[in-house]
Amino acid sequence: MKVIFLKDVKGKGKKGETKNVADGYANNFLIKNGYAVEASNAALSTLSAQKKKEDKLAAEELAEAKALKEKMEKLTVELKAKSGEGGRLFGSITSKQIAQTLEKTHGIKIDKRKMDLPEAIRALGHTKVPVKLHHEVTATLDVHVSEE
Repeated sequence: MKVIFLKDVKGKGKKGETKNVADGYANNFLIKNGYAVEASNAALSTLSAQKKKEDKLAAEELAEAKALKEKMEKLTVELKAKSGEGGRLFGSITSKQIAQTLEKTHGIKIDKRKMDLPEAIRALGHTKVPVKLHHEVTATLDVHVSEE
């Protein structure tokens, strides 16, 4: 029997996939428990419409991410911190502080976990911080740390 999976089933299929499975398995387990529906013409057309909608949403998200990347790469985030000898900071600048300052000064809300800062900034000067906006789009944000 041909079925369309509504949920991921380990070892059998992923959500949205159409597959042939044994009749008994389909009727007694997959359809009964809501993991799949029988692949009728109506169900197939619904699936294709749903996939089309998801593709459109994904394309919009990608376009938004690219636009945000263009905007972010022109910006410089200015942070002030106390420092000692040789430009070393007392403490450090974290991705959380960068995200908060970016939101306050430029109105761009970015999750701190999207910033690929391997370790906190501990020195004065300019630092390039990669920001993952989308799985295909990564922007580089310029962070300038100056003395307080």
